[in-house]
Amino acid sequence: MPDADKYRIEVHPMPQFLPEQSDPDNHRYVFAYTITVTNTGSVPAQLVSRHWIITDGNNEVQEVRGLGVVGQQPLLRPGESYRYTSGSALTTAIGTMKGSYQMVAEDGTQFEAEIPEFVLAAPGVLH
Repeated sequence: MPDADKYRIEVHPMPQFLPEQSDPDNHRYVFAYTITVTNTGSVPAQLVSRHWIITDGNNEVQEVRGLGVVGQQPLLRPGESYRYTSGSALTTAIGTMKGSYQMVAEDGTQFEAEIPEFVLAAPGVLH
């Protein structure tokens, strides 16, 4: 597929545990994550929706779908990045998130940008 390089989006997640919002005694662990989305392709593309797969430490899976991210549907020109911070609450001290962004290029081509799996872990859970 010769056009594959035209439609390239890199996604870099950075999770962090939020102890001040968490309540381990009541099985509530809150995490923030900052995502940087970079258009490494050669055509402008808009992030139109998201699909998250969130798995907790008990292998309970929650799927979240919705328009945009944090109320935005950013248009990224080649070389541009968009960064946002959001959050998730788990009932376990560890879990993972992964998913995809649905993108639409300026020429009308629809494609997906993979969100690589990342770990949500309260301090002291991983050795």
